[in-house]
Amino acid sequence: MQIKYITLRHMKMRMKKPFTTSFGTQQDKEFILVEVKNTDGLSGWGESVAFTEPLYKEETVKTNWHIMEDFLIPLLLKEPITHPDQVSERFAHIKGNYMAKSALEGAVWDLYAKEKGIPLAKALGGEKKTIEVGISIGIQKSIDQLLQVIEQHVNEGYKRIKVKIKPNWDIEVIRAIRQKFPDIQLMADANSAYTLADVDHLAKLDEFNLMMIEQPLAHDDIIDHAELQAKIKTPICLDESIHSAEDVRKAIKLGSCKIINIKIGRVGGLTEAKKIHDLCQKNGIPVWCGGMLEAGVGRAHNIAITTLSNFTMPGDTAASSRYWEEDIIDPEVTVENGVIFVPDRPGIGYEPNREKIEERTLFSKTFRS
Repeated sequence: MQIKYITLRHMKMRMKKPFTTSFGTQQDKEFILVEVKNTDGLSGWGESVAFTEPLYKEETVKTNWHIMEDFLIPLLLKEPITHPDQVSERFAHIKGNYMAKSALEGAVWDLYAKEKGIPLAKALGGEKKTIEVGISIGIQKSIDQLLQVIEQHVNEGYKRIKVKIKPNWDIEVIRAIRQKFPDIQLMADANSAYTLADVDHLAKLDEFNLMMIEQPLAHDDIIDHAELQAKIKTPICLDESIHSAEDVRKAIKLGSCKIINIKIGRVGGLTEAKKIHDLCQKNGIPVWCGGMLEAGVGRAHNIAITTLSNFTMPGDTAASSRYWEEDIIDPEVTVENGVIFVPDRPGIGYEPNREKIEERTLFSKTFRS
């Protein structure tokens, strides 16, 4: 693979509705779109999932741009790539900055699959033709409003409902959901909002037959989660704590969780996501694909990775129309009765719409080999 140039675009898109978690509320989504073009004119696309503020993780849109421009892109353009796995090897001595690394590596994976004339899912080793997906619902103004939103998405056929919780918006909220929807696959996402002082409180969730509680404790913890998991029946799923297969190995050894959420950006790219998938499969730990409010390119990468066999739980990859009045890919991602049909075209399987991309680009810069 001979890369001719790399273009970074700072994008801004308006979400259809505000999305609220324990971190805060977001409606405008800024992100970096990556285009990697080879000497034959083929383009591979990637998307940074970092936010504008360091609330989910320490990375931001601005820090991602800096790391890509000043460190990662020069490394990537230094010499040809024969396989996308080499990207993470080339970046290995750069500490952290997983989302920046992932955005570039994802574009290389897309380009690689297009050069081979195969879908990205197949390039990754995936075999599924369809994937089941769930929906992630932010904190609402009232429980009644939340129940209405859930009912809408249940009627649309989504296979799993994830609701955000935080102190004073948790037990009674989940109880109300279970009273109205006793049989839905339901999980709670705490986004690190609790501490071990809340063990007895979190144990009250055991009565509601949740699929999991996601990242209840500190964003960088696996030790306290092990203590919590030993005291509650509800399976713990780790999200923010996991950046690598090595983190997963330690979490499994400690008993910190029973489920792992794989977010491509959080773990540094598709290559590491595959390693985590394989390790979890070997140890009987199911995985699922979390969402980061992605636009179409990032959403397409999520679809591809979810075709691997140990993604046995519905992920967060909802339809484009869930978040955007208009996405930047053709066709947009659609969901039929909770299922996405995996595209069979080369690469990510969706065509970035350059006109829509340009309309939403705040500025861009191209780097040539």
